[in-house]
Amino acid sequence: MSANPEVITLRAHHLLCLQGFQGYGYTQDFADNMADILKRIDAEPEIELEIITACDDICSKCPHQVSGICQRDPGSDQEVREMDSQVLEKLDLQEGHRGKAVNLIELLNQKFRDISDIKDVCKNCDWKKKCMHFI
Repeated sequence: MSANPEVITLRAHHLLCLQGFQGYGYTQDFADNMADILKRIDAEPEIELEIITACDDICSKCPHQVSGICQRDPGSDQEVREMDSQVLEKLDLQEGHRGKAVNLIELLNQKFRDISDIKDVCKNCDWKKKCMHFI
């Protein structure tokens, strides 16, 4: 998670989550945090994002995150890391890439245009029925 307030750390797959977010979450604290991050990006499109494959600023309020590891279910941490790796590969980025939010979101929307582009990445997501990408 980012120690620098000028940089938001995001798991690669959370770039997709932010695009489909409708206010739901594991807890109200988690949903509020995600909404706050999204509002910040909307208000500051030039803010720097660091794209990672580990717990990030969104995960910081997740009840399943324990000591920086997703503990939702056995194997969850590896499953989420694979989602992150798939997104990084599709975006042709390396872990730790830093860029302006506006540029990364533009790239994401160029590479992930419809449901067929995200189907493999999001196949096991708990939020598919509420995600703007799947509706």
